[in-house]
Amino acid sequence: MAAEEGVVPVEAPAPALGEPMDIMTALQLVLRKSLAHGGLIRGLHEAAKVIEKHAALLCVLAEDCNQPDYQKLVKALCADHNVSLVTVPSAKTLGEWAGLCKIDSEGKARKVVGCSCLVVKDYGEESEGLHIVQEYVKSH
Repeated sequence: MAAEEGVVPVEAPAPALGEPMDIMTALQLVLRKSLAHGGLIRGLHEAAKVIEKHAALLCVLAEDCNQPDYQKLVKALCADHNVSLVTVPSAKTLGEWAGLCKIDSEGKARKVVGCSCLVVKDYGEESEGLHIVQEYVKSH
């Protein structure tokens, strides 16, 4: 009886933690699932090809990209082909989420390569993070 009572409170906070998931955490989960299913396209050239083939579901752009023409091109492609665009603050963060890094023995990312643009062409599977990202895209 005492062991069961100990388990119940552990389960109760889990949904409470899941509910207020912010957009960046949800986006990270979606990108990880997409990467695992081979649906993540990284880099401007590959992303532009996928967007123009109308195969893109979501585009993610780093705000700290130092090339204004690069940002302008990605935003114009997304607008022309009705692809949802989400921005993240850092290219290094986006690179880590896109798997452009080495993971050390403690699970920390090392040697992270920046990624200014990536496109999701396959979400992989339904998840709570995916629903949060889709709601965010609809509202913005």
